[in-house]
Amino acid sequence: MTLKVGIIGCGSIATHRHAPEYSSNPYTQIHLVYDPNPERAQKLAAQYGGQVAGSWEEVVHHPELAAISDCSTNEMHHIITTQALLAGKHVLCEKPMATTSEGAETILAAARASGKILMVDHNQRLVPAHQKARQLIAAGELGKILSFKTSFGHKGPEYWSANRTKGTWFFKKARSALGVAGDLGIHKVDLLRYLLQDEIVQVSAFADVLDKKDEQGQPIEVCDHMVCLLKTQSGAVGTASFSWSYYGDEDNSTILYGERGIMKIFADPQKDIEVVTAGGERAVYQIGAMQTNDAQTKSGVIDTFVEAIRTGTAPAVTGEDGLYALRIIEAAMESAATGRSVELFV
Repeated sequence: MTLKVGIIGCGSIATHRHAPEYSSNPYTQIHLVYDPNPERAQKLAAQYGGQVAGSWEEVVHHPELAAISDCSTNEMHHIITTQALLAGKHVLCEKPMATTSEGAETILAAARASGKILMVDHNQRLVPAHQKARQLIAAGELGKILSFKTSFGHKGPEYWSANRTKGTWFFKKARSALGVAGDLGIHKVDLLRYLLQDEIVQVSAFADVLDKKDEQGQPIEVCDHMVCLLKTQSGAVGTASFSWSYYGDEDNSTILYGERGIMKIFADPQKDIEVVTAGGERAVYQIGAMQTNDAQTKSGVIDTFVEAIRTGTAPAVTGEDGLYALRIIEAAMESAATGRSVELFV
């Protein structure tokens, strides 16, 4: 049976990932798309199929749709995703799932009330190298994890977003809310939870506008750089850095330090995973590159979402996962604003 799906928001993430992956999935058909910019919606529909809706409400309440991708801007997620769930649609919500944990909890309440699938697009869990790394860690290859460092940075959304200007919504506090922390940082704190199967319980952070200017030549309204010190429930301590001001190759690396050795993930362009034991032995795993802004590959997100709908099983990234990641980012923002360490309770 073919699932008819709708896409709300036809910017870069929908154009480069959601729409092409729905188009290639044998069980889905794009039926309706919407964007506040009608030309953008028309372009996506012409390329991948579907009709252009006049409003997001039309998509949410369309009786033939089984599922939607909420690719709207950050401040709209808790409104659109909540309404879609309550209208009986399965929802794949872009990250961050909301701009506040209260908004995320509203979404979760709607998911519980509706009984529909809610998945949050933390796609790094689906990267084959990250899945292999989790297996190796769980098997005890590194022993107990003692420390870690992870980074996600590139030259900024003005090079990636649909309008490719310094006026991008990512730079506007009312729409982005969390800046680089909500754009890139939330991916990496979710990845740490996934890899370590551990919870982050304490956060200290610095955040600032190091370089980005808006269309008026003024510093942007949200942080373009953040560095965090994180402590996990098991006692591991590490760092996480997120930036829109890495003007060179994208950095999406993670290094884990354990009792028995070190694991480097995407730290070397020639090695997806490298494990170096305390005795000096080395093992390299070539599993497949991760998608980047400049080199798009299939993320697996749509296939995973659709499979959860077809089988009635929990998705790879649940609404609860989205909420936990958001709480960590909120704690980091609070720490950066107050200069104090913030504890999280799990």
